[in-house]
Amino acid sequence: MDERAAAAPLPNPVLGFLRKMAAIAELEVRKLRHDPTELASRAVQPLLWLLIFGPVMSHGHVIDTGSLPYLDYIVPGILAQSVLFIAIFNGISVIWERDLGIVHKFLVSPTPRAALVLGKSLGGGARALVQAIVVVIAGTAIGVHLRLDPLTLAAVVFFVVLGAAVFSSFSLVIACIVKTRERFMGIGQVLTMPLFFASNAIYPTTLMPGWLQAVAHVNPLTYEIDALRELLLPAHGQLAHFGLWTDSAVLCAALALMVSVAARLYPRIAI
Repeated sequence: MDERAAAAPLPNPVLGFLRKMAAIAELEVRKLRHDPTELASRAVQPLLWLLIFGPVMSHGHVIDTGSLPYLDYIVPGILAQSVLFIAIFNGISVIWERDLGIVHKFLVSPTPRAALVLGKSLGGGARALVQAIVVVIAGTAIGVHLRLDPLTLAAVVFFVVLGAAVFSSFSLVIACIVKTRERFMGIGQVLTMPLFFASNAIYPTTLMPGWLQAVAHVNPLTYEIDALRELLLPAHGQLAHFGLWTDSAVLCAALALMVSVAARLYPRIAI
């Protein structure tokens, strides 16, 4: 008996981590079935940007985007905006779970804190994919020429989920610090618009003053938009961009930083 036990292979810690992370992510995705109206209501804002702001600003070439039509230019930016707005409020679920006693159960489980944070962040990515589908359909419907071959769509899914995970984990950091729904909602509202406007979502960074360009270059949203714009718009090569490898490296580094901070702070939410 002892020999068989000694000969049994040890569990793979990496596979164990991934299984626990996937279980948390699946739990977050299941919540969508109980409240689909949240996604429908959040789809209104990006549609307003596409159907009202975009066409208005397209007339008269108010913002110089070279030979690329302005409406085409902002579609990736509005897609990333919808991802940001969904992900930045994902942390409120942790506060609800604390009030229901679920967080305490997670904390006494053998699940690593990083797996908890990553699972919740990837669940936010699933929510963001629904928003991305809405924006892509709306953009195509209003005549924007998007590149939608299978390889491009797979890369878009990757960057949407990665960007959502970055801002979802950032949202968890905020939730662990403020600990109340009222404070969290207030801070979330304060952060979303500066992150959005200090990016290349609705105008090129070359039009910004120097100090704002510096802010945009450390804003993860800028790199998500840059990747989506390069993937979806065949004419984007005419505009300056960082490149997909740089975009993915910056977003992965931001995710690693946010996850490590959130995992360290996660037990504080229960205090």
